[in-house]
Amino acid sequence: MSKAKALSKMTTVGEVLEAAAEFDREAHSFYTDLIPRISKNIRYLVEDLARDELRHIRMLSKLAKNPEVAAHMQDEIKRPQADRKFTDAAHAPELGDNPDDQEVLLYALAREQIAIEEYSELAENTEPGLLHDTFQFLANEERKHKADLEALYYEIVHTAAAPLRHNRQH
Repeated sequence: MSKAKALSKMTTVGEVLEAAAEFDREAHSFYTDLIPRISKNIRYLVEDLARDELRHIRMLSKLAKNPEVAAHMQDEIKRPQADRKFTDAAHAPELGDNPDDQEVLLYALAREQIAIEEYSELAENTEPGLLHDTFQFLANEERKHKADLEALYYEIVHTAAAPLRHNRQH
């Protein structure tokens, strides 16, 4: 394996924290921008997601400034396999002026899955301590978000489909 190829499998703690913060900034912006344009059916959940993303941004910023972590910002860490998907998902799609609830939920579900994979792998790649605990916490937060989104998606899809099934019987 060439040195360049081996190095591409590594990143630094600082780069990881910046990528995570950027992912959460983009998510916060995406959800905040959606709030006035989406139906009331999902607005409460999108507002919660926006608040949680802002909380994650603050947590990551505080973590980067913590002396225990700040001294290790240039330390190498194995680049997660999910990293490319994580970077790609940081760019939100344009959903128009009146986005469909299902489309919003599907995109949000995909983002949450990517975040789960990224944070879980980062937790696995770090030694026990503050950094590991933060990545594990973030992975668990994203799992909760995904579960909430899945429940709402299921409710919306089946509520929308219910009248169709009923009408077909008559």
